[in-house]
Amino acid sequence: MESLLQVKNVEKVFGKGANTFKALEDISFTIDHGEFVGIMGPSGAGKSTLLHVLATIDTPSKGDIYIENDNIAKMKGDQLADFRRDHLGFIFQDYNLLDSLTVRENIVLPLAIAKLPPKEIDVKVNSMAKAFGIETILDKYPYQISGGQKQRTASCRALVSNPKLIFADEPTGALDSKSATDLLKALSSLNEDQDATIMMVTHDAFAASFCRRILFISDGRLSREMIRATHSRKEFYQMILDELAQLGGDGHDTV
Repeated sequence: MESLLQVKNVEKVFGKGANTFKALEDISFTIDHGEFVGIMGPSGAGKSTLLHVLATIDTPSKGDIYIENDNIAKMKGDQLADFRRDHLGFIFQDYNLLDSLTVRENIVLPLAIAKLPPKEIDVKVNSMAKAFGIETILDKYPYQISGGQKQRTASCRALVSNPKLIFADEPTGALDSKSATDLLKALSSLNEDQDATIMMVTHDAFAASFCRRILFISDGRLSREMIRATHSRKEFYQMILDELAQLGGDGHDTV
């Protein structure tokens, strides 16, 4: 089977002339269907820049980014907007929920834009809400629910349209320990049970330990790869901590 994501010689340069800064340099890797991949590295290493370029929030200065047979690095305008809407899902640290809509209406949004039949929408929303344990709050508004519930709502919205690839940018950054664990367990279950393909940027070794593979980035370059394989999550957590200590990252949290 061909890879879902192929990143080939991607670079990102900010500024012009003498005032340029190369945030990403010669980045190449692949993500296969059904993988849960973490991106880690020290502050300022290029983690978020990489995610923004791959998620079409920003454009690469050089290189190719294939999602299956589509080179999104060459897309522009409406073509790119349509591809982003139809095939990509996003989970951000600050939730990005609409306060004027209920939890259910926030989750429905991408399905309504895609003009799915109401019955199909109901089935998808209820199934996703159950997976994330938020069935009882579907009629509440964002201001009435906790941060953890907001992030699980945002995750439902990102996943409800069954995107090819989900990008998560520090999804647990604003959550307490229990809420973070609940979210990570839900994402891990979707990855394992439904083959959801997830790429998550995180500075937190605890969050990263739920991934199956970690790509470490340093000074805009990929420095190494770590695969969980048959290790338990706690063993993988310790391996990640050891690697971050060598890279100069923090990554400490509770297991």
